[in-house]
Amino acid sequence: MNRGRHHYDRGVTTVTVLDEAPPDQPPKGGIPDIVRRRLATLDDWLNPYSWLVTAFVVVVAALLRFPGLSDRKGYIFDEVYYPTDAWDMLQHGVEWDEKTNGPAYVVHPPLGKWLIAAGEAVFGNNELGWRVPVAVAGTLMILILVRVAYRLFRSVLLAGAAGLLMAFDGFQLVLSRTSLLDIFLGLFILASFAAMVLDRDHYRRRLLRALENGYDPAMAFRAPRIVPWWLFGSGVLFGLALGVKWSALFFLPFFGGLVLLWRWQARRSAGIKRPILTGLGQDIGWGVTSVALTFVFYLATWTGWFVTSTGYSRHYREANGLGEPPILGALLNLWHYHQQAYGFHSGLTKPHPYQSWPWQWLLLGRPVAFDWNTPTGCGAPSCAREILLLGTPLLWWSFLPALVGLVWFGLARRDWRAWAIFVPAFAGLAPWFYYAVKDSRTMFSFYVLPALPFLILAVVYVLGAIMTPPEGMATGNARSDRQLVGTVVAGAYVILVALCFAYFFPIFTNQTIPYEDWSARMWLGSRWI
Repeated sequence: MNRGRHHYDRGVTTVTVLDEAPPDQPPKGGIPDIVRRRLATLDDWLNPYSWLVTAFVVVVAALLRFPGLSDRKGYIFDEVYYPTDAWDMLQHGVEWDEKTNGPAYVVHPPLGKWLIAAGEAVFGNNELGWRVPVAVAGTLMILILVRVAYRLFRSVLLAGAAGLLMAFDGFQLVLSRTSLLDIFLGLFILASFAAMVLDRDHYRRRLLRALENGYDPAMAFRAPRIVPWWLFGSGVLFGLALGVKWSALFFLPFFGGLVLLWRWQARRSAGIKRPILTGLGQDIGWGVTSVALTFVFYLATWTGWFVTSTGYSRHYREANGLGEPPILGALLNLWHYHQQAYGFHSGLTKPHPYQSWPWQWLLLGRPVAFDWNTPTGCGAPSCAREILLLGTPLLWWSFLPALVGLVWFGLARRDWRAWAIFVPAFAGLAPWFYYAVKDSRTMFSFYVLPALPFLILAVVYVLGAIMTPPEGMATGNARSDRQLVGTVVAGAYVILVALCFAYFFPIFTNQTIPYEDWSARMWLGSRWI
């Protein structure tokens, strides 16, 4: 007897599954089909259409990020710090103060500057050399986002929409063309999350295989031993994120909570009794191993400081008459350095004309002017040329409604993907609210960059929800009409974002335009000036 097929909806995508086998026909491998469905993962990673869309989006992103990188001569905004530090690191192995001919005191870890130094080593100490690495990082972020979206939504259309929305975001574009550290932080945070999602799939596939091989969840006192290679990779990538900026730490407890929750849900889906306690020892052990890898790779980003004797505070203990045993002495000196840097960050309250508060960020309440000039030659009495760190307004003003919709659908549909998106977005925003209230710390809108991919995924999730209601859709015209309407809405939204991006493109890329045209783009008046 043949099994029938029906369609059901898991959140924002429609998936075809098999009906359960009739009583006279045992389920395949003795495992009920409902268990197989609950442990299902994405198996068509090689879908050629998904990779074709990925390649298209990446090409679009690259064409927007690489051309004209060196047109703006000299340093832009905080480029006065990081490219110069990077060049000094190539010469001395550590950041260097040319005025004192000694080690420089800096408050960010070295990895981001080493990545900038890689570009300078290839192209020289010039604008192209120090901006190519950030353009590469920005483009890689978009590539990873497309693949993550494809995994979450199982839709080529929605994956492409996610990538294009980031490609057409002025905020990400400006940070992909200016040699600051935040784009590297965003890249490694997103890559770490992507590895977590792959680990979730790996765990479920191996759990299903254990069931097929005779593992009895009803009688088991311990969960199958599954080595989480992707979780280890996530730990490594997180260590690299931490090696760019310490604010990566905000994500650590939230990522850890997601991993634990996903494992408990997988064991419950497999029918394991006491899914939290059964396997908890393995969860903790593997989690500690992953965090240890984070710590090891974070320390590895300080290699230049360890292998030289000239880094700031490299021999602090010896200089102050304290014992400095091999290895441990260096670690204690580094800890002292970290204490000093933490004191700087926690006490940074000096006012800045372009500082902003976290509650302003998603509303575009105070963007950062990276560059401003009043040149001639635009064909008008007065001209303007600016690089404004401004998110594409139509996209950014969609984030708050999308987050509300995300929570609604997450509760109504009990969809793990909604919370997988919401939790990192929350992690990238909420801690800054705490510090803003606690000590009025000086902050800038570019601190939100690591949360940006998840905010875009929230928008795409809601677009997908428009296509597919939670109860599933009927076959025939009713089904195709609903999908058609949803596709038109999603496509129209992406086009409108692209048009909004094109309108603001001149002030993202330092183009000379008439002053009146520049003024017309200052939608929020003095808040954007």
